[in-house]
Amino acid sequence: MTHQIDLEAEIQRLLTEHERIAEQGITVHRRENVVVLGGEVESVERRDEICRQITGHFPEIEITCDIGITRAQAPSEVEEIS
Repeated sequence: MTHQIDLEAEIQRLLTEHERIAEQGITVHRRENVVVLGGEVESVERRDEICRQITGHFPEIEITCDIGITRAQAPSEVEEIS
Protein backbone atom coordinates (compact mmCIF):
# COMPACT_ATOMS: atom_id res chain seq x y z
CA MET A 1 0.00 0.00 0.00
CA THR A 2 2.80 2.41 0.85
CA HIS A 3 4.34 1.81 -2.58
CA GLN A 4 1.09 2.88 -4.28
CA ILE A 5 0.92 6.09 -2.24
CA ASP A 6 4.59 6.80 -3.03
CA LEU A 7 3.93 6.26 -6.75
CA GLU A 8 0.93 8.59 -6.73
CA ALA A 9 2.93 11.23 -4.83
CA GLU A 10 5.82 10.86 -7.28
CA ILE A 11 3.51 11.33 -10.28
CA GLN A 12 1.83 14.33 -8.58
CA ARG A 13 5.26 15.88 -7.93
CA LEU A 14 6.23 15.40 -11.58
CA LEU A 15 2.95 17.01 -12.69
CA THR A 16 3.61 20.13 -10.63
CA GLU A 17 7.40 20.42 -10.95
CA HIS A 18 8.18 19.32 -14.52
CA GLU A 19 9.01 22.38 -16.65
CA ARG A 20 6.85 21.25 -19.60
CA ILE A 21 3.86 20.31 -17.44
CA ALA A 22 3.69 22.52 -14.31
CA GLU A 23 0.07 21.51 -13.77
CA GLN A 24 -1.51 21.52 -10.31
CA GLY A 25 -5.07 20.71 -11.32
CA ILE A 26 -4.48 17.08 -12.32
CA THR A 27 -5.57 14.31 -9.97
CA VAL A 28 -3.85 10.95 -9.66
CA HIS A 29 -5.86 7.88 -8.61
CA ARG A 30 -5.15 4.18 -8.56
CA ARG A 31 -7.84 1.85 -9.97
CA GLU A 32 -6.72 -1.74 -9.50
CA ASN A 33 -3.48 -1.95 -11.54
CA VAL A 34 -3.99 1.29 -13.48
CA VAL A 35 -3.07 4.85 -12.55
CA VAL A 36 -5.71 7.30 -13.77
CA LEU A 37 -4.92 10.96 -14.43
CA GLY A 38 -7.97 13.20 -14.16
CA GLY A 39 -8.90 16.87 -14.26
CA GLU A 40 -9.16 19.42 -17.04
CA VAL A 41 -6.69 21.40 -19.14
CA GLU A 42 -7.12 24.11 -21.76
CA SER A 43 -6.20 22.15 -24.91
CA VAL A 44 -5.85 18.73 -26.49
CA GLU A 45 -2.15 19.47 -27.07
CA ARG A 46 -1.65 20.18 -23.36
CA ARG A 47 -3.43 16.96 -22.38
CA ASP A 48 -1.37 14.94 -24.85
CA GLU A 49 1.88 16.50 -23.56
CA ILE A 50 0.99 15.66 -19.95
CA CYS A 51 0.13 12.07 -20.86
CA ARG A 52 3.29 11.71 -22.95
CA GLN A 53 5.53 13.03 -20.15
CA ILE A 54 3.95 10.85 -17.44
CA THR A 55 3.96 7.64 -19.49
CA GLY A 56 7.55 8.39 -20.56
CA HIS A 57 8.70 8.76 -16.95
CA PHE A 58 6.80 5.68 -15.76
CA PRO A 59 6.96 3.19 -18.67
CA GLU A 60 6.38 0.18 -16.38
CA ILE A 61 3.05 1.56 -15.09
CA GLU A 62 -0.25 1.34 -16.98
CA ILE A 63 -1.54 4.92 -17.11
CA THR A 64 -4.92 6.10 -18.35
CA CYS A 65 -5.40 9.77 -19.22
CA ASP A 66 -8.93 10.75 -18.30
CA ILE A 67 -8.17 14.47 -18.63
CA GLY A 68 -10.91 16.64 -20.10
CA ILE A 69 -10.61 19.84 -22.10
CA THR A 70 -12.10 23.05 -20.70
CA ARG A 71 -14.03 25.27 -23.06
CA ALA A 72 -11.84 28.35 -23.44
CA GLN A 73 -14.24 30.60 -25.31
CA ALA A 74 -17.84 31.58 -24.73
CA PRO A 75 -20.45 29.26 -26.22
CA SER A 76 -21.67 30.21 -29.68
CA GLU A 77 -25.29 29.38 -28.84
CA VAL A 78 -27.49 30.46 -26.01
CA GLU A 79 -28.15 27.62 -23.59
CA GLU A 80 -31.79 27.43 -22.61
CA ILE A 81 -32.57 26.30 -19.09
CA SER A 82 -36.11 25.12 -18.51
